[in-house]
Amino acid sequence: MDVKFVAISILLVIADGFTVRGPSAPLVALGSSVVLPCYVDKPLPMEDLEVKWRRSDTFALVHLFVDGESRPEVQHQDYNDRAHFFTDQIQHGNFSLRLDKLRAEDEGKYTCTVYSYVEGYGRTVVQIKVVERLLVSVSSRSILAYDGEDVTLNCSVDSHITPEYIKEVSWKKTDEDDYITVLLYKNNEALPASSDERYRDRVEFFADEIPKGNFSLRLKSVRTEDKGVYMCQVFAGRLSASATAELMLGFSSLHIPVLVFCFAAAFGAVLLLCCLIYCRSKDTVSSSTIWNLQLSLVLFPNICMFIAFIFWGLTEGSLLETVTCCALYILRPVMLIWALPYLKYLQDNIKTWTRFFKIASEWAVFTVVVYSVIFAYIWRMIAHYNGPHIVLGTCFGLLVLLCLVLSTGGLRLPSQEQSRGASLCKTIVIFVGLCVCFLIFYFCQLSLLIQSLGFPTEAPFIVVFVQALLLPCILLLPRLQAKCKFIFRRWITSLLIITLSLLDIILVIYINLDILKREMDYLEWTSVFAFIEVLKMIGVFESRVTDSRDQSRRQQTETSQQGSNALHLCNEVVYMFGAVGLVLLSSVTLTAELILKACNGEHVMYDMTVVVFASECVFACYWLVHAFWNIATTESTHNQNTAETHEMENLSASVSPDSL
Repeated sequence: MDVKFVAISILLVIADGFTVRGPSAPLVALGSSVVLPCYVDKPLPMEDLEVKWRRSDTFALVHLFVDGESRPEVQHQDYNDRAHFFTDQIQHGNFSLRLDKLRAEDEGKYTCTVYSYVEGYGRTVVQIKVVERLLVSVSSRSILAYDGEDVTLNCSVDSHITPEYIKEVSWKKTDEDDYITVLLYKNNEALPASSDERYRDRVEFFADEIPKGNFSLRLKSVRTEDKGVYMCQVFAGRLSASATAELMLGFSSLHIPVLVFCFAAAFGAVLLLCCLIYCRSKDTVSSSTIWNLQLSLVLFPNICMFIAFIFWGLTEGSLLETVTCCALYILRPVMLIWALPYLKYLQDNIKTWTRFFKIASEWAVFTVVVYSVIFAYIWRMIAHYNGPHIVLGTCFGLLVLLCLVLSTGGLRLPSQEQSRGASLCKTIVIFVGLCVCFLIFYFCQLSLLIQSLGFPTEAPFIVVFVQALLLPCILLLPRLQAKCKFIFRRWITSLLIITLSLLDIILVIYINLDILKREMDYLEWTSVFAFIEVLKMIGVFESRVTDSRDQSRRQQTETSQQGSNALHLCNEVVYMFGAVGLVLLSSVTLTAELILKACNGEHVMYDMTVVVFASECVFACYWLVHAFWNIATTESTHNQNTAETHEMENLSASVSPDSL
């Protein structure tokens, strides 16, 4: 042994030697095992090669490799079956040690010593820190933010754990029983594409802070739906840990106007109604004062709700919800002024106003507004394609043009004078022209819906052709009845008109449900389209209702006074429900939605259009039923007057001078 030692010492002096390398910094042991690096800068011959791993503090032998094989029988008992070489890597100069079943006592320094009879010897020291538990810390207090601000959610990992040991860091938001991915850090890089669409382009890490173990999240342009509990989850080695932070939101500067205008609309509607009732009860109040109060009741609450929905759209509302609700409330005075002649206490000041406010015009404007939203949505969706733009623009342009044409006269049921004055040939030409117009109109509507919502079954295409015939039939039936009295009686014509009108509304709802059945917000869309259809049918009966209303006013008798008063009372109740009740419902719902959204961070209602348009449909349907009633009662009165006329003619003939 002395000779061998002397020989090795001489060789170490004259040989070039080699360098044993290890990690430049202490190792952090996460989980159940760790690899202690130890390698040389050039391959060594296996003959007379000896590698020792020892604890630096206790000198306990951890592992021994000599003469081409491991010697587990000589290692310390604490490391039995726990310390292993990578035998296939030894020939390449890699003498790293894998230490399994880590314990807290394994923390410390380890020395790797390499002896070679030919090349010499060298050593390196490896220090490991055993981490049995991963610590992740976040803000202990809830974070308060305001809508539109940028906020930082803090999250930091143990300072002794370097980023290369961190496999993954994820920020998630708790959503009932599920989690929404906000941002993900994996493989030493942030992955913005992993973010949920509601957070995309709004979240980021602080890149300069990541090497320090700081994985704080920056959330830009905070919204009310961002409120909630966020979890920062870290995976390092086989360990994982998480911590949660709560984000609380307050009212922003744009939320306050919503509350103010909702309150102004509700309070103003109730106050104006009370003033109107009080002034009507006083005989000394002039009719002009009552008219001014009535006009204020029509305009003021609806304008306030229009402004409230504008601010709602700037903060929370979707494009469809904001535009349709704003359009509805700016157009609501049209229907309210149109219905004013049904109020018995207002008869002197309404003729000038009602001349300019037509339901057909409201239908045309509202239809164009709704389909403008759909058009804008499709245009953004096909922005990267060239061909569909021409088809889309053509469909929308034809739709706008036909709305203008139909609202100026083609949508209205002809008056009795027009029905009697039209020739049969002219009636047939008008019928064919209307069929073509409505076929193009419905085809454009269907094309826009399909391009935005997907291709449905074949049923809507079949229904469109049926629907294109229904409305022209409704419009032309009075003309045909006037020319073909031997075929149709007036009460049969009225019954057919009412039946076809109801069938048309049913078909429209069926088409929309068939197209929208795959959409989450199909109820919102259906309520909007149902309201459009009810408006259209009221516009169809508009001129006939006006005629029957004037005729019934002229023919009113004492015997029918009691029934007429009951009908007028019913009209006033429904009218005040539309002028005041619907405004109260919308303002209270919008206020509650905003407050609950700020408190809970979640929408109670998915879309406000469900409440707004469902209630508005009820109000509009009353006037549609009223139109049906007017037509039916007018026809009944006409038949009665005709019978009385025939009776008087027969009586006159019986007492004529010739008979005497």
